[in-house]
Amino acid sequence: MSITKETEHAGAATAVTSTVRARLQQFLAFGGLIVIFAFFSIVGENFFNYGNITNILFSTVVIGLLALGTTFVIITGGIDLSIGTGMALCAVMSGVFIVNLGVPMPLGVLGAILFGGLIGLINGLSVAVLKLPPFIATLAMMLVAQGLALVVSHSAPIYFSDSPAYIDLSIGSIIPGANFPNAVLVLAVAAVIAGVVLNRTVLGRYTYSIGSNEEATALSGIDVRRWKIVIYTVAGLFTGLAGVMISARLGSAQPATGMGYELQAIAAVVIGGTSLTGGKGSIVGTVIGALIISVLNNGLQIMSIPQEWQNVILGIVILLAVYADMARKRAA
Repeated sequence: MSITKETEHAGAATAVTSTVRARLQQFLAFGGLIVIFAFFSIVGENFFNYGNITNILFSTVVIGLLALGTTFVIITGGIDLSIGTGMALCAVMSGVFIVNLGVPMPLGVLGAILFGGLIGLINGLSVAVLKLPPFIATLAMMLVAQGLALVVSHSAPIYFSDSPAYIDLSIGSIIPGANFPNAVLVLAVAAVIAGVVLNRTVLGRYTYSIGSNEEATALSGIDVRRWKIVIYTVAGLFTGLAGVMISARLGSAQPATGMGYELQAIAAVVIGGTSLTGGKGSIVGTVIGALIISVLNNGLQIMSIPQEWQNVILGIVILLAVYADMARKRAA
């Protein structure tokens, strides 16, 4: 009996320690965001104003939505390289549904989001059933999605000129006189939903469990394959939503866009404290990470830093984030 109690106390202490470390990581990420924001506010002439802050939030939407879905995948110890081109394919499908086929706008949006879920479902089947490494499975899907986006669109943009309501999904404003884009509200609602799913549902608990110890999770009677498929499908739904938002923002479905977004989304997840080895992560941290990337990009542009140097700086930030994750693992 005493051994059992000692084990329970040890488990509780471990859980508390893990929670404290997670909260500390979020605090450090938020502190980093404040420092970067303060730096650019001092050195950038037009950085700290309402218009530019709105632009920063607006530019966070696509990366943030992709990062929300990727958070689930990375917590399981996986990776998804297909989210960038998958987003472009979903954007093209929204154009096909709404413009080419004349489907009502709400149904076209739903169709594009569900198509993202289909991409995630195929990724999940490849990883869970075919036992392909997530890197290889999603790399293959990245190439497939890139090619299909060009094939379906005939390598030409699909314009939403006759669908102003669709464009207003992103650049419109339901807040009178605030000049606050709807896309930011969409990201906020999506983040809340993702947070609730990850922290308050069975799916979230199994996501953490699979990432912490997949073998032990399977031995406890949980169907790991099925839940992996569900997790990748959920990530695909966020990819589909990102496709809708980027095409609405541009007013067109651009089949050649998407490459590189997956790297920024993964970077946002890692900067926000999600461990690449799985088992740890949070939606709050991911949102902070996406904001850090957007603030960096915006501030460096205002300072007229060349694009190539912006990539160098972002790469260094990613290296530091990954190194910090490894340092936390060693300390644990």
